[in-house]
Amino acid sequence: MSNIWNGPLKKIDDWRWLIPREYKKGMLTDGLIFANERMIGEIRKDQAPEQVANVACLPGIVGHSLAMPDIHWGYGFPIGGVGATHVDEGVISPGGVGFDINCGVRVIKTTLSSDECIPKKRDLLSTLFHSVPSGVGSEGKIKFTQPELKKILGDGAKAIIQRGFGWDEDKLMIEEQGAMSGADTTAVSEKAFERGKSQLGTLGSGNHFLEIETVKQIFDPQIAKVFGLYPDQILIMIHTGSRGFGHQVCTDHLRVMQNAMRKYNIYLPDRQLACAPFQSIEGQQYFSAMACAANFAWANRQLITHWVRESFEKVFHRSAQDLGMGVLYDVAHNIAKIEQHRVNGKTLKLCVHRKGATRSFGPGQRDLPEKYCSVGQPVLIPGDMGTGSFILCGTARAMEESFGTACHGAGRIMSRSEADKSARGRNIANELEEKGVLVMAESNATLREEIPAAYKDVGEVVDVVEKAGLAHRVVYAQPIAVMKG
Repeated sequence: MSNIWNGPLKKIDDWRWLIPREYKKGMLTDGLIFANERMIGEIRKDQAPEQVANVACLPGIVGHSLAMPDIHWGYGFPIGGVGATHVDEGVISPGGVGFDINCGVRVIKTTLSSDECIPKKRDLLSTLFHSVPSGVGSEGKIKFTQPELKKILGDGAKAIIQRGFGWDEDKLMIEEQGAMSGADTTAVSEKAFERGKSQLGTLGSGNHFLEIETVKQIFDPQIAKVFGLYPDQILIMIHTGSRGFGHQVCTDHLRVMQNAMRKYNIYLPDRQLACAPFQSIEGQQYFSAMACAANFAWANRQLITHWVRESFEKVFHRSAQDLGMGVLYDVAHNIAKIEQHRVNGKTLKLCVHRKGATRSFGPGQRDLPEKYCSVGQPVLIPGDMGTGSFILCGTARAMEESFGTACHGAGRIMSRSEADKSARGRNIANELEEKGVLVMAESNATLREEIPAAYKDVGEVVDVVEKAGLAHRVVYAQPIAVMKG
């Protein structure tokens, strides 16, 4: 059977494509994909649009089943998928969050320039590589007891900061201030505790990375100033999530959801969308465990922030405070959150699933740090290790159209196995170094899987997001050194 998707896509304008609800039995709403005309050919190459249609079948879905321009096939929901369900009449689905719960991005600022940093980038990268454990199954430098881990699962990044691994102001610059409410450790299995107790403060593998970047272009000087960003500034981007702990939480509750589907007579076209009514015991238990995993991930990025600051202190012989290493912001990519949104003139309480999608709240939202309230939140969009990253800000249009959501990255166009096969025989590290990007990784296989050609053009993805009004470009930064898991 061809993997090409041949379903209907109705062009609404240059940036929006509709899958009408009549396409498939069971669809309760239309699907809406944000993309330009050229991207549509790529998007049809896998079954991700079918997944957009399947998400439209979720009981209690509100608004459209959405997909961002970095859409590609995922488990249940497509990567780049967004589905909001009513908390009283709708469901929650682990497939709408994914296995790496609260995989996300944090950006740390510095006052360093490229002239100061580039001569030391090899030393810096080597120091980071030895300070931040990475790779499959990597273990952290600090072992936490189960009572300590329980506190972290409840308090998230705050629990780590209280132990001396961060600055008090860090938590103000994290989505949910680094601790999602509703976390309940009684919903977490012993196996998840076992997998998580040694993995805090680790980068992991796959597409997770630490990147040292230089600000190359400012698109909006006024908002850049609010964010504290300026040309030639050195930034550090951290991309990782909840490691084996989150994976186990998802695995455990998918089994429960399969039974819940039968219990509540829920019939969906894809069993990977296994779900339960949000207000049911099964739905509440998953939400509580997922919140624990989200808090694990924020704690993880907080510990890594500490190791990054220590590494810079060691190389530059200056304090992290003197180097201006404050957190710009920290955003989640894989999460389900309870939010209020205006839909058809009514304020509704919704469970917003974001699966490979970034919150993009516009100006005036009460959940934002006071510093960003007048302009909207920073939206952190990494590209691939050979090109660069964008920092955007959230918009009022996103609040109206996408439940305050934008893309999360470039989006893959090759599977890991395809990328690995296409890069066999090449020295990826040398190729990148010739372009000015120093790279270190736990394995050459990871570098082959993460070659720049495996990803869409992040500039094109961001262009669609901006022209659709979902976020506004502020800064573009290029990598000078990358550490891969």
